[in-house]
Formats: sequence, C-alpha cells, structure tokens
Amino acid sequence: MRIYRVVILALSLPIAAAFAAPPENDFGELQSKTEALFAPTRDLLDVKLSVDQMVDPATNAHAATSLIDNMADNVKAMAGQNAKSAETLTALKRYLYESGAWNDDRPFQYDLDDPLGEKPANRLLQRYLTTRRGNCITMPMLMLFVGQRLGLKLTLAEAPLHVFVKYTDDDGVIWNLEATSGGGFTRDAWYRQKLPMSDKAVTNGVYLRPLSHEQSAALIASFLIEHQIDAGAFEHAIAISDVLLQHYPTFAYGLVKKGSAYSGLLRRELAGKYLRMEDIPADLKVKADRWYEENMQAFAKAEAMGWRPQDGQAQ
Repeated sequence: MRIYRVVILALSLPIAAAFAAPPENDFGELQSKTEALFAPTRDLLDVKLSVDQMVDPATNAHAATSLIDNMADNVKAMAGQNAKSAETLTALKRYLYESGAWNDDRPFQYDLDDPLGEKPANRLLQRYLTTRRGNCITMPMLMLFVGQRLGLKLTLAEAPLHVFVKYTDDDGVIWNLEATSGGGFTRDAWYRQKLPMSDKAVTNGVYLRPLSHEQSAALIASFLIEHQIDAGAFEHAIAISDVLLQHYPTFAYGLVKKGSAYSGLLRRELAGKYLRMEDIPADLKVKADRWYEENMQAFAKAEAMGWRPQDGQAQ
C-alpha cells in the first residue's frame, strides 16, 4: 500500500513549472567533473571558479585569479614586512571593507537587496568582484581566498542559511569573522541568537564548526546542486549531491538539497499528469516509491544530526 500513499501525495502537490526530464546524459561525466573539484592539489579559489564556470561558462577564471592575487599583494604591502597574523588580518579588513585609494574608494559592501544570495547570478564570485556588492556566500569566500594567499589560517564555517570565516591566530585561538560586517569578530552566541539552531546541530558539528578543506569544497560545490534544481534537472542535482556527500557525509544542507531534488522528481513526473492512480504506469509507480524513500531518508539523516526546517528563522 505504500506506493499508493506516495502517488496520492505526489498528485496532491502543486503543479511545478513545466520542467521536462533532462536527456539521458552521461551522469558519470558530470560526477567525474564534480569529483575533480576535490583533488587535493586544488585550492578553494580554484574550486569556486570551477564551480562558477560549470554554472556560467562566461566566468573568466584567469582574470578573477589574477585580480585576487593582486589584491593579496596589495594587502601584504599594507601590512608591512614581518607582519604578524593579527596585523595582516587588520590590513585585509581595511583593504576590503574601508574606503581608500587601495580600492579606488569602492569597498566591498553587503548587498541588502539580496543578502542571502538567492539570485543565482549574485552567487558568482566574478560578479562580486565587479559590483563589489556581496552576500553571505560570496563575502566570506573572498575574504578566505585573499587571506589564505597571505598565509592566514582561515577556513569556512556554516550557520543556518549563512557562511562565515573561522580564523586561528598565532596563539592557536579560533575566532569568528563576519565578512558581511566588516570582517568583525563575532561570538558563537551571536549566531545562535540571530540564526536559531538546535543544541544538537551544534554538538554534531552541523553548524559553527571549522570546516576542513574537503568539507569547504563540498560547501562551495553545493551551488551546483541548487543550479540543477533551479533548472529542473533533478537527476543531475542528485548525481552531484551523491559526490558531495561522499566527501562530506554529515553535510546537512547537502542532504536537504538531495531530498528536495527527489521531491522535485515526484512533482515533475506525477503532479497534474494523472487523474486516477490506476492510470499511472506500473514502472513509474516503482520509481515514485523509490524517490519517496530517498526523499524521506535524506531529510531523516539531516534531522538526526539536529537540522530543522525552521533553522535560521527568527522566532
């Protein structure tokens, strides 16, 4: 009887945009390109620009890399020779977020029109470098990319619907840096107040934990899942998510997006197409049953780690 419950659920869902099933592409090639993002020799800037090129082929990775290398050279000059880590960090913040000749009086600012980077174009690093108006995705990433070139110990970290930077100083103390607020120091308690999350999620490292290089690469590459879901290419989104979750099995956001992609398959293949359950082909019923199970499993895994649908939403 389970399959009939699945069918009833799918038929009752709102009809989504008219997405056709993608052609029988070589998912192996797509997964190979995604897997290549995790090569240990690739730095995170290279990963980000490769992801952006997969989303927008017009991305000029060479130009963006040259610009960021030049930015790092300028910050190094501002900090002075033999600068300590804290002095270099101060120079980096000044270069990025304060107006001056070093940035042509065009500091990088928080785009209040799209603070979460919900518009896909605003998630592209090259666009941020051009407009200098960023969001809670591009701003911490740029700070990370430049800072790592300066030898600063920086990595990414997640909060609900948000990304920030973790900085380890010369004494081994770890600090939070909020790139959307001038790179200022921010306590964990502030994130927990502004972006509600469960104790369980924090304990399990879903949020507020410094990410490894591999985990950071998966976080950056999650843009690909979103891009494929937006295009209605749910099979592609699932193929990509499978690769990311191999490298970052506790990636709650990736699990949620995988579950959402399976939900998209159910809507696309069933919603509004059949008036009666008995009209649905037997092979499609079998597929729908599997999609439903995969959807439930993905969300169940995320919830078991403490993720909640309301995470990040002010009470």
